[in-house]
Amino acid sequence: MQFKTLNDNLVAYRHRTGAGPVVVFANSLGSDQSIWDHVIENMGRHRATLTYDLRGQGASGISTASYTMDQLGDDLIALLDRLGLTQVILCGVSIGGMIAQTVATKRPDLIRGLVLCCTGMKIGDADRWNTRIADVTDKGLAALSDGIMDQWFPPPFHATHPEALAGHKAMVSRNAPLGYTNACAALRDVDLRASTPMITAPTICIAGGQDGSVSLDVMERLAGAIVGARLVTLPDAGHLPCLDAPTGVAGVIADLIAQTNELLDRQSTGMAVRRAVLGAAHVDRAEAAKNDFDRAFQTLITQGAWGTVWASDAISRRERSMITLGLLAALGNFDEIPMHVRATARTGATPSDIREVFQHVAIYTGVPRANHALKLAKITLAEMEADDD
Repeated sequence: MQFKTLNDNLVAYRHRTGAGPVVVFANSLGSDQSIWDHVIENMGRHRATLTYDLRGQGASGISTASYTMDQLGDDLIALLDRLGLTQVILCGVSIGGMIAQTVATKRPDLIRGLVLCCTGMKIGDADRWNTRIADVTDKGLAALSDGIMDQWFPPPFHATHPEALAGHKAMVSRNAPLGYTNACAALRDVDLRASTPMITAPTICIAGGQDGSVSLDVMERLAGAIVGARLVTLPDAGHLPCLDAPTGVAGVIADLIAQTNELLDRQSTGMAVRRAVLGAAHVDRAEAAKNDFDRAFQTLITQGAWGTVWASDAISRRERSMITLGLLAALGNFDEIPMHVRATARTGATPSDIREVFQHVAIYTGVPRANHALKLAKITLAEMEADDD
């Protein structure tokens, strides 16, 4: 176990170096980082991983003051920054899944992909969490551990894994009541329905078919809110699939790593093609100008336009250049015409090709647009000739 003081709180963590992207795990309410041990075993000991205990749980410090989901997200951000980790696969369960959503919206640069287990954009209502806070305060966690186990695990698990169940109850009971109730308050007060749809990282959501805490419809709404997210249901799993279906969770993580590897390959290819067509100087200026607001859009363009369409060798770059200029003129997207006229110096399209393209545009989509496109091309070609001189 390793420790760091972050945001005035002691954080217990285990960081293991290894192959591939670092897979980071965020825990559920009432648990500690050991809940991921079997998932990590199933992933293979060669994988780079980071587990940690949430503020007020496990071996991490306890804040006497209440805290928010934003602060819990900031704790993980601070840990990743301190360790110099970026582009991680972040896997969170229950409240850990809400922390993962928070980090992905606040610091998308840290996230390569998300696995969101048995969580939601909002879990429960104020009455549910106020009742839980009152019960823990009055009776203690040990007295509630049987009920928590009923929510975590389906009946067959109780019957077939009595020793494991006893260990999980002991884990819950070891948590400090104040740390637990502070986390309950954070769950009570958070609503991520406005921010989660902003997530752009590749995401797989995992639902437990026997989850007694987060219903399937909550998971369906979560997956539906994130563009491109996929929902996987583990039929026999409860609220903590990392404990009763670790092989399934490890398989989902492996799928996401493979998916992000493909996207990174497309990003690398797209950047190379983009430089080859538009020129290194243009791309360097665009990359230097991007910020958190347009970073996801720039990635989309690099992977989609340059890493997929322009990277295809089904037709020549000369032909693709002519098609692009024609479409831009036909649709009246004049701002990008000078850029693509300049690109013809590298694609092989000639001034004669450009003239023929706009002749076609004039006949099939209208003379005014073709006329304006031709004027822009004429100016740009003259500038290119002057630059060569």
